[in-house]
Amino acid sequence: MKHSFTVILFFLSVVLVKAQVFITPDTIQPGNGTREEQLRQIKEQKKQLLTDTPGAPEPTNAGMLDSTIYNKYGDLINDDPIYNKRQPIWKPTVQVLGVNALFMGYNRYIAKADYGYVDFNTWKHNIKAGPEWDVDEFGINFIGHPYQGTLYFNAARAQGYNFWQSLPFAAFGSLTWEYLGENTLPSYNDLIYTPLNGVALGEILYRISSNLLDDRTRGTERVIREISAGIINPVRGLNRLLQGKTFQVTNKEVYEKEPLNITLFAGLHRLNNNQDDVFGPGRNNAMLNVQLDYGNPFETRKRKPFDFFRLRTEFSWGQDTIASRINNVTGYGILFGKNRQIGKLSLLTGGFQYYDYWNTRNFELGTLGFGAGLFTKYPLSNQINLYTNGHLGFTPLAGNSTRSAPDELGLRNYVFATGFQGKIESTLSLGKYATAAFVYYHYWLNNFEGLAGNNSIGIVRPRVTLRLFKNVSLGYEHFGYSTNRTLRDFPDQRSVITEQKIFLQFFHEDRQRRGRYQ
Repeated sequence: MKHSFTVILFFLSVVLVKAQVFITPDTIQPGNGTREEQLRQIKEQKKQLLTDTPGAPEPTNAGMLDSTIYNKYGDLINDDPIYNKRQPIWKPTVQVLGVNALFMGYNRYIAKADYGYVDFNTWKHNIKAGPEWDVDEFGINFIGHPYQGTLYFNAARAQGYNFWQSLPFAAFGSLTWEYLGENTLPSYNDLIYTPLNGVALGEILYRISSNLLDDRTRGTERVIREISAGIINPVRGLNRLLQGKTFQVTNKEVYEKEPLNITLFAGLHRLNNNQDDVFGPGRNNAMLNVQLDYGNPFETRKRKPFDFFRLRTEFSWGQDTIASRINNVTGYGILFGKNRQIGKLSLLTGGFQYYDYWNTRNFELGTLGFGAGLFTKYPLSNQINLYTNGHLGFTPLAGNSTRSAPDELGLRNYVFATGFQGKIESTLSLGKYATAAFVYYHYWLNNFEGLAGNNSIGIVRPRVTLRLFKNVSLGYEHFGYSTNRTLRDFPDQRSVITEQKIFLQFFHEDRQRRGRYQ
């Protein structure tokens, strides 16, 4: 009875008092019921009081929170600085070198790779000779090295350093690896791509692992959370063990969190054999797509790097898979920005970082990008919303191949390029019943290493989904890939290839974030 009376008073205070009601909305109170019961009540209260309001950009009751501590959903906007105290600089530095030592040991003693045999003579030669543009396989340069950069980045991020403070450690890790980790010459492209895309993917992995972790929990739930976060972010998992946090139980939330929507697509992927066919003969592959939408782009707040991002990854299995199981990895995250409200129209403008990897029948493409973006939401009714975003960015480094291009070097079947990119994504969300989307990406690239020339690449993908039951929908997506390459010493090349995908979609919507933004 006493507990029920306390809950009633809590709800009355929320209704009557319109400022700073939630002093500690996520804290366990000793002697106020079991830990598990209180956690369930905390989640339920936040769901009831701090859930997106239909037709509005954020929860109606968000003004009750202390915006210097919490976001509009009642979660921390910063990691607890006492619990996540910044460690002395030597600790992440040693850990970065340790990551490199592990890779060096693997290359030399397990893989027995020729490039893994290093000594003082190879180090001296690398320092004296300087960098070159390397001839590694495309996937190694544009998938493998960015992931390696995430390990360096999280060596600092998981030890109390913020996004910007962790960036130098990613650069340091890449620099020491390039000059000391292998007996091949240092690589210009790795010195750029590893740290810069490493910090983007590293921050994404850090934030996803923060959403999984909850140091207030115990038992089986805690074990599952720790293992899952450790798989996604192994360097952070290691640091939690070293810092004793893996088994430490707290009474309050200690990590920054944002709402996270997860969309899973699984179905058939058809690659057409012939150029310029809208629908044509080809083989069917199995495909799996995972899309993460983190944060609310229309929440009015002071923006920080990657408090809003999208990451989409697609895998394919079958006889017609091109070169890799990974078909594409695309994502963007905000670096800085500002929210505005103009009548019913919600806007976010800001600077973004972009990461793109495409492995298609037509071409391979990997890019690093920075640019300006605009996101809008216009509610047509309480349940129907039109979402649109557009981007224009600079691409300081890209790699690009065409399947039919001549191989000038005999070692590398792709070129390094720089240029610009533009993107537009628009989704009409008909509540929980259906969606219709149109996406178009374009890249204008000028080759500076390899075949002299330039390339204009377009990717279009309209998509529709229709709800079958609950959060399961039937979907269709049509891809068109075009490349128009002009070469100085060879004939111009033009190619258009299409793909079709039919799939079941499972949409896991965050308990508090509504609107089915996709």
